[in-house]
Amino acid sequence: MTRIDNAIRFTIGECSLGRILVAMSDQGVRAISFGDDPETLARELRDQCLDADPVADDTGLKPVLAEVVALVENPARGLDLPLDIQGTAFQQRVWQALRAIPAGARASYGEIAERIGEPNEAYAVGEACAANRIALAIPCHRVVRKDGALAGYRWGYKRKRALLAREARA
Repeated sequence: MTRIDNAIRFTIGECSLGRILVAMSDQGVRAISFGDDPETLARELRDQCLDADPVADDTGLKPVLAEVVALVENPARGLDLPLDIQGTAFQQRVWQALRAIPAGARASYGEIAERIGEPNEAYAVGEACAANRIALAIPCHRVVRKDGALAGYRWGYKRKRALLAREARA
């Protein structure tokens, strides 16, 4: 099989939080998304990948999907896969700070803004979290409001609450 530059392969499976999509480029995991409908997940991936036409690869990505599903079920295990992180310089700084939050811990949007040297950019940190396309590996679910209350989550409030509850038990 000949590889195309910027080729994106994906697969969709099931986990306890619903359907899960995992997409990979030659550089690493490009997306991990939750949803309820496989067609919607695939369409959203295609809409996001302006540099490639994603193709389904259920067989080739079966081990990667299994590792990601295992992370959903046991968040303390971590994910040992390379990431292909696509975003602005600011988003990448936010996402790097999120990756430093250990499982079971939480940080506020303002705390993340301070950690990256932008103390007045808590709102922009929230926007970066909303733009994150790699759930779990970039753990935006660990970011909460200043008062500790849960805020929005790209893949739904119920999933965010479930992930945080699993991490608290781990």
